[in-house]
Amino acid sequence: MISRLEFSIAGRYLRSRRGSRLLSFITVIAIGGITVGVSALIVIMGVMNGLQTDLRDKILVGSPDLRVLSYGDELIIKHWPAVLERVKRQPGVVAAAPFVLTTALVKTEKSNYIESAQVAGILAAGTPGANVTTIREHADSGAFRFATADGKRRGAVLGKLLSQRLNATTGSSITLYSAAGKQVNPVTGMVMPRVTTLEVTGVFDTGMYEYDDKYIYVDLASAQAIAGLDSSVTGLEVRTPSRDMAPAVALAVTDLLGFPFHTVDWHEQNSALFRALNLEKLGMGLILLLIIIVAAFNVVSTLTMVVRDKTREIGILKAMGLRSAAVRRIFLMQGLVIGIVGTCTGLVVGVAAGYSINRYKLIALDPQVYFIDHLPVRLQPFDIGLIVLLGILVATVATLYPAAQAARLFPIEAIRSE
Repeated sequence: MISRLEFSIAGRYLRSRRGSRLLSFITVIAIGGITVGVSALIVIMGVMNGLQTDLRDKILVGSPDLRVLSYGDELIIKHWPAVLERVKRQPGVVAAAPFVLTTALVKTEKSNYIESAQVAGILAAGTPGANVTTIREHADSGAFRFATADGKRRGAVLGKLLSQRLNATTGSSITLYSAAGKQVNPVTGMVMPRVTTLEVTGVFDTGMYEYDDKYIYVDLASAQAIAGLDSSVTGLEVRTPSRDMAPAVALAVTDLLGFPFHTVDWHEQNSALFRALNLEKLGMGLILLLIIIVAAFNVVSTLTMVVRDKTREIGILKAMGLRSAAVRRIFLMQGLVIGIVGTCTGLVVGVAAGYSINRYKLIALDPQVYFIDHLPVRLQPFDIGLIVLLGILVATVATLYPAAQAARLFPIEAIRSE
């Protein structure tokens, strides 16, 4: 237990000389070092979390929480309506729908320029259970209803960048050439491409290059015809209550369906990217942790200077009966006060700076390069708590050496020292 005398002595050693109640300059420097380290770590970790969250949302704008796929030579699901009903009844499944994914060459009627594109077949907007992903919310013009003038759903919604390169606007026609389905010419024996003409009924803009540059969304039936799947589908896309629940729901769905079905959640679909982001976050955290460690060395030097400066006083106190353990607690208390004050100040500065940067968009970015218009900051309580704990812990550990040094002083030698 720390006595009132020990607390009073520790407070006096932290203050400047001549009876002033203000903190000494070297104490302020020690506190400032920890403040800078903690606040910088909070802001940078918040930035990394913000970038990871925003990038994840943009990457997954057209990807579901999980996909149900099938093993086999054709990698398709033939009797999918029955499988879909079983998946919908699984706890944790909010919505589920079939999808088709294939590759085709695309050109417009006005140009001979041909571009490779990913063709995704989904249920039209307004169909029950269709809203598994948020892609339908990003229509720049038109809609994801795929409705055409002939009363059929032979429409196509193109990514903004792809439509600009093809010079395809709403109302124009595009032609898709697909080798899927292995149509063979009976005379030549060569594979004939499937030719499908669709009307552009909309353009979408997600801000994500991969989608806007390569994707064409069509009605499910049109995609089945383009891919030569008849009534089969590539798989099922599933939405869960949250992204965090997707792995658990994926395991449950896999157990429910059994072989030959398997599931792939959103993290597995982009595992390389998210591993890189987590590694970058860890690297930035370790680098900025060095700032706190440097501040800890500053605490060590500060308290060591105090020990040298107060050597005679420590000797007198020990000669008067103050135990070595009490001397050790006095200097440990000084380091703890420096750590707590510096960490709490850094906490306030870091949270305020992070909130201001995100709320008022203080750091602008070029959306054409970074896909976002400002630097996002997401402050997570777990990260903040860990940083605060590390700040106080490092400052406390830094006091062990000078505290032990002070406790080892012999009274006579300390009193005689100059």
